[in-house]
Amino acid sequence: MAQYTIGLDYGTSSVRALVVNVANGAEAGSAVKVYSHGKDGVILSNDPNLARQHPADYLEGAELTIRAALAAAVKNVKGFKPSQVIGIGVDTTGSTPLPVDQNGTALALTKRFTKHPAAMAWLWKDHTGVGEAAEITALARKIRPHYLAKCGGIYSSEWFFSKVLHCLRTTPEVFDAAYTWVEMADWIPAMLTGTQKPGVTKVGICAAGHKAMFNAEWGGYPDVKFLSRLHPKLGALRSRLASKAHDVSEAAGGLTVEWAGKTGLRAGIPVAVGAFDAHLGGIGAGVSEGTLVKTIGTSTCDLMVAPGDRKLADIPGICGIVKGSILPGCFGLEAGQSAVGDIFNWFVNTIEPHGKAGGHGTLEKEAAQMKPGASGLLALDWNNGNRTILVDQRLTGLLVGQTLYTTPAEIYRALVEATAFGALTIINRFEEYGVKVKSVVNCGGIAEKSPMVMQIYADIIGRPMKISRSAQTCALGSAVAASVVAGAHKNFAAAQKAMTGLKPVIYKPNPAAHAVYRDLYKLYHQMHDAFGTVGWNGNLHGVMKTLIEIRNTARS
Repeated sequence: MAQYTIGLDYGTSSVRALVVNVANGAEAGSAVKVYSHGKDGVILSNDPNLARQHPADYLEGAELTIRAALAAAVKNVKGFKPSQVIGIGVDTTGSTPLPVDQNGTALALTKRFTKHPAAMAWLWKDHTGVGEAAEITALARKIRPHYLAKCGGIYSSEWFFSKVLHCLRTTPEVFDAAYTWVEMADWIPAMLTGTQKPGVTKVGICAAGHKAMFNAEWGGYPDVKFLSRLHPKLGALRSRLASKAHDVSEAAGGLTVEWAGKTGLRAGIPVAVGAFDAHLGGIGAGVSEGTLVKTIGTSTCDLMVAPGDRKLADIPGICGIVKGSILPGCFGLEAGQSAVGDIFNWFVNTIEPHGKAGGHGTLEKEAAQMKPGASGLLALDWNNGNRTILVDQRLTGLLVGQTLYTTPAEIYRALVEATAFGALTIINRFEEYGVKVKSVVNCGGIAEKSPMVMQIYADIIGRPMKISRSAQTCALGSAVAASVVAGAHKNFAAAQKAMTGLKPVIYKPNPAAHAVYRDLYKLYHQMHDAFGTVGWNGNLHGVMKTLIEIRNTARS
């Protein structure tokens, strides 16, 4: 009988379960559940930096989507039985840590804290810890510069210790009630396997290495002395964090009898150690040396791998170089943009250029007809801060060149172009430090649904844009990890060869468009450095006038 695995993919607004045939990657069934709490699954406040989620949604989502995906597989595949599922993989957003008690129960699941935002999961895009991130960066530069060297030179407000320290400073009642803090990527596999008790939970190197400065070379997480300089209670927390981290080739444990009953799966099947969505998406897209995988959604995550026996230069501004964070035995390199789809959604849903009934479709259709440079506009893609390469969440968006005749479609296209310019900046940074990009594979909702965006990316970046075969690449990557953990494939190379692939469509750069975008990128780079760096000493006087010249040439 055929064997299957399940990939559980926890995104910003919903969770998805995907049932996959381990022999060929065929997707037998899937289901999605939008989180019950908050707006589109996110709990917000009048503080624009705050973004939380209720952990009850994670557990409810696992149960409902697994059952529904299995039911879909029964309907879609003749003779399918849930007993054919041999393993589960889990990917989540991150860094999304949550406080737990000494039994590993999330504080938000207890009566005292069920409605307390600080006791919930601190979603990846929660930036309330901006001040704490700056403080961590300053202290590390002073006494532990090697901590920063492996995470791009700046510690981000999106990351683990910034959020934990901010909780300690602003809501000490929650911090004091927590025994420890656990990444969502670690907590969900632990709950499924009954290993949630601190000290038993297997922590993934993906989250720990990229977001919490974990490195075996210095004994794991930052040392007690360093953390105590930030706050004595943070130093005390160090002893309650894991001493070892694991990659996705290991099992977090076996599915409990309780969860087998909830889902209809067999008890005891292995659940892989968790990792971030984009990292497992990289696996699902077939990442290998020289291939950049771009997961393009509300934000983007850009991933590459390099052989684990190679000496790599530290790369300023990226989100870390961590051995085993994507493929076991390889260095995983992460970069990304804090907002991409979120920027497009902001323009459509908040500015509402075509009213409440308007959507992306009309704007895309109009924007696709325009020539590069014809709008006379240039934007910066920092509406949610800059993740790479500036690592500064206090930066904001910018639109230059608008006139009394500027149309919504022109603005929409300029926002798309801005995100592509940001993507090119990341590629240039990788290559500047010796990591060559030979191929670009895209996945995620935007890569799937928007030919216009993909063509603009190809024209700006100047490279063919390939698309992952699966529309659910992150969930597929989790299913690939499950197949290795369950023993269906001997290693990840074999599993990727069997289960992943690319679509036949490839978006190739238009030479004429690329030539225009080269000129526009020079202006983008000027503005990028002028507003984003301390040492810039240029002059922006010519930016608007050059935009007009490019516009006039494009329209003629």
